[in-house]
Amino acid sequence: MPPDWPILAPLSEDEKRQVLLVARRRRFQRGEVVVHRDDPADTMHLVSSGSLAIRVLTPLGDVATLAIVGPGGVVGEMGLVRPAGMRSATIQALAPTETYSLNRETFDRLRRDHPAVDALLVEILADRVVEMTDRLMDALYTPAPRRVASFIETLAGRYGDGSGTATIPLTQEDLASLAGTSRLTVSRVLRDMRARGQVEVGRGRLTVRAPESR
Repeated sequence: MPPDWPILAPLSEDEKRQVLLVARRRRFQRGEVVVHRDDPADTMHLVSSGSLAIRVLTPLGDVATLAIVGPGGVVGEMGLVRPAGMRSATIQALAPTETYSLNRETFDRLRRDHPAVDALLVEILADRVVEMTDRLMDALYTPAPRRVASFIETLAGRYGDGSGTATIPLTQEDLASLAGTSRLTVSRVLRDMRARGQVEVGRGRLTVRAPESR
């Protein structure tokens, strides 16, 4: 059953079904690029399952991961707010992922027919500004090891399945990019957490144990 997307909250259940009926169902394999930076921004994606990473290339040529979006999340809506917008980042699947994509015409009609969607869109964009501000403050004033541990805790809450463990589909490079630090720092933090029985490190994934399951 599709998740509840906050951006569709003003719609009735029947209206939500109608939106999904006209949406294009897309499936992406792990590592597959959903959109590239500087592509025309002509669609938005409602994430149904899996996980997407939003990434940019830094002036030094490194890849920075700005955000991870899972089920119930939306990507690409910012580009549709501006006429003839372009993608500001590359979006890549971290795991097998399914989305419902809405083109610009459908999205504009949704906003026109349901003004409350516009209000929620403003809230979503405002929340992202707050999140980016918080991350900037962390990058400036929070020690890197603490930032890494904080991101792992946040992601564990997002990927937990109720079994007492959470499998996060990220590499150590991904974690370093999210936390704004080096892979060496991430490796040290994970080594300490593994010694305490808090995590297990696998290829392209991290398994976090809840305190009661350790």
